[in-house]
Amino acid sequence: MEISGRRVRRFRMRFRRDRLSGGDNFENEASCCYCDLKISNFNEPIFRLGRRFSGVMKVWFSIGLGFGVASLILVTVFLLLQFHPNPLFSNRLTSAVFGFSPSTRISLSGIAYVLLSTVVTVSVHELGHALAAASEGIQMEYIAVFIAAIFPGGLVAFDNDVLQSLPSFNALRIYCAGIWHNAVLCALCVFALFLLPVMLSPFYKHGESLTVLDVPSVSPLFGYLSPGDVIVSLDGIQVHKPSEWLELAAILDKQNSETSNSSLYLGGSRRFHHGKGYCVPISLIEEGLKGNMVENQFVCPGDLTAFRTMSCSNAALREVSVCLDAKDIVKLQKCGDGWVTTSDTDSKSDCVCPQGDSCLQAMQSPGVSWTEITYKKTSSQNCSRLGLDFNTSNCLGTFVFVGDLIAMSHSVHLTAYQPRWLFNFFGKSFPDILERSLTCTFHVSLALVLLNSLPVYYLDGESILESSLQSFTWLSPRKKKKALQVCLVGGSLLSFLAFFRIFLVGLPLSHRW
Repeated sequence: MEISGRRVRRFRMRFRRDRLSGGDNFENEASCCYCDLKISNFNEPIFRLGRRFSGVMKVWFSIGLGFGVASLILVTVFLLLQFHPNPLFSNRLTSAVFGFSPSTRISLSGIAYVLLSTVVTVSVHELGHALAAASEGIQMEYIAVFIAAIFPGGLVAFDNDVLQSLPSFNALRIYCAGIWHNAVLCALCVFALFLLPVMLSPFYKHGESLTVLDVPSVSPLFGYLSPGDVIVSLDGIQVHKPSEWLELAAILDKQNSETSNSSLYLGGSRRFHHGKGYCVPISLIEEGLKGNMVENQFVCPGDLTAFRTMSCSNAALREVSVCLDAKDIVKLQKCGDGWVTTSDTDSKSDCVCPQGDSCLQAMQSPGVSWTEITYKKTSSQNCSRLGLDFNTSNCLGTFVFVGDLIAMSHSVHLTAYQPRWLFNFFGKSFPDILERSLTCTFHVSLALVLLNSLPVYYLDGESILESSLQSFTWLSPRKKKKALQVCLVGGSLLSFLAFFRIFLVGLPLSHRW
């Protein structure tokens, strides 16, 4: 993450280390605050590669120079935007860069992805520095992987005197090479994610429906869905990608909150939500059990659900309260204006049912949603048979979820990829592993670009800023040194406050102080 030179000497002044010999190609240093592993057996191969393609690499890293200087400017602007008074604005910036918001919970598997991505991105970063230096005729002394306090990192070490003797333009090529390679890695990850459905198409279908990968025991859907099941629709609307699943859940939750404000109170904490109803045969209503009023609440025995006639402007029906089995009711024709549809023509209010039926709706506690989830069971071999039209078979199932819809939607692990065959060599989780690896590598690599572009001490931004100031020939050496100190102190202070706010507080500074 940085180029070693004078920065290594700064570390040595601050930490007392004990050297542990590891042979000719390895050397360790350790202390209570710092430990590292130095590797030198890649020196010759990388140097020969850089010298062999010196001309091409100088052009390549000259492009990186322009990117590095532009990145320094843009990241400084990004740093200032973190202090935007609107917390939603700054949280969106954080989520776009790091792939999570301050409230995101990271699982153990997520930590594994981050660690693996960090190894890859740091290696690409340091390789950029080493190749850029080799193209200038400078051979690195070693590559080091270190942990300073609790922070991991990597560096390549060069002879500082040789680096200082280079023209500022040539030195900038070396300093900017790391973040340039990380930026290219980000572009490759995006390109790979875009082509992933095409590359996996011989083995997997993509975007047709959602496949369940995992249902944790703490999930409210545990026991209803199993790994391998295919989710077909949410409240009758087909879902094709995990992002659509989350977006639709948010829309339904918002709709439920809005209709709850205009719902009819039935006494106590019970209320009747306008919208989602079912055309229930009158004969079934007459056979249903009558509930009891307990503390002004209509209570049904066992697993039965309380239903009540919908109050619709175009339907003058006798009011009925009855206890029915929700598993039977959800199979009936729908009525009411609360069902989200993809067609504008179907969005109008319609409480009319066929003759002999009555439009009933479930009575639920405030703050909960009544949502239908339709899924395909793949545990049965007949349902997993290729080419089976499960829409007309017994493989489809529907159940009603009643509760916090947002928490439910985030509690299951889904993928848009579905194996084409029952016995797939790669397994149902392989596309998700690739997708998450590429996505995590993108975010970690982008984070390294931004971190090493910051005008702070000990990172590449310090060297890029220092070499850039050398181009201002009209400034005296004393003014250049003063400008460098001001920029680094200010950048380090702002960076510390920004990261403190992002990772520890999660609130805008104006709300905290």
